[in-house]
Amino acid sequence: MKIIITGSLGNVAKPLAEQLIAEGHDITVISSNETKKSEIENLGAKAAIGSITDLNFLIETFKENDAAFLMTPPNMRFENVVENTINAGKNYAEAIKQTGVKKVVMLSSIGVESPVENGPIKGLHFIEKFYDDLENTSVTFLRAGYFYINFFNDIPLIKNAGIIGGNFPGNVEIPLVHPKDIAKAAAEELTKNSEGKNVRYIVSDVRSGSDFAKVFGNAIGKPELPWVEFKDEDSLNGMLQAGLPKEIAELYTEMGLGLRKGVVQKDFIEHGCVVDGKIKLEEFANEFAEKFNS
Repeated sequence: MKIIITGSLGNVAKPLAEQLIAEGHDITVISSNETKKSEIENLGAKAAIGSITDLNFLIETFKENDAAFLMTPPNMRFENVVENTINAGKNYAEAIKQTGVKKVVMLSSIGVESPVENGPIKGLHFIEKFYDDLENTSVTFLRAGYFYINFFNDIPLIKNAGIIGGNFPGNVEIPLVHPKDIAKAAAEELTKNSEGKNVRYIVSDVRSGSDFAKVFGNAIGKPELPWVEFKDEDSLNGMLQAGLPKEIAELYTEMGLGLRKGVVQKDFIEHGCVVDGKIKLEEFANEFAEKFNS
């Protein structure tokens, strides 16, 4: 198959490209970074260098391809994030429509069914609707859990304050996912026969804030590491002090609120809480410790 992969050589796109190339597929990787061209080609893929905000570039790149893995960067330009995400999704949908790509796998998220109280996820809510309207294209909405690698952002807090936390209590259970599990699921969905519009959840583990503290604490030699629930205002201010742009900090504070209220987990629970990823929290904790100690 001729398959387009968006996401450059990121945490999901690179292992996805490697797997599909190993299986013998003809892969084109889209990247906005010219310096990635040789690395992409060294993997055995074609490199398409350009911006996903450029519809003409997408149309030219998508032509004569059978399938596409579509994802939007989580923090596009760090301002008007939700609007920019939605517009990128519109471009993807229009390019698919004009080129007749028959199969799409979209990297979506838990919590996507809600247009409110889910922070940066709300942009994906609208993008799913664009893809749902595509005629003659099979679409799988790959709804992923909270990325394990987001916990790397907590390392400065642990080092400076000796705590880990968020604006939700330690007993709230969060669906989690490893990017490698997403890549494996995406490869399966891109290459199997399917029709219509389908939803697949990809979650590696479901654990609580208290578990995060215990498992990461043990991995880094701090077994007494506590989980601390912050007020929304304190969570926001902490992210601002850590250097996050205001809009990003506000979106992540809103997502924490959605986790606290159960909005983000709701659709995953209603679809049966399927956990088919293989990498559990304890295994990821080894990666976390390596990052912490580096």
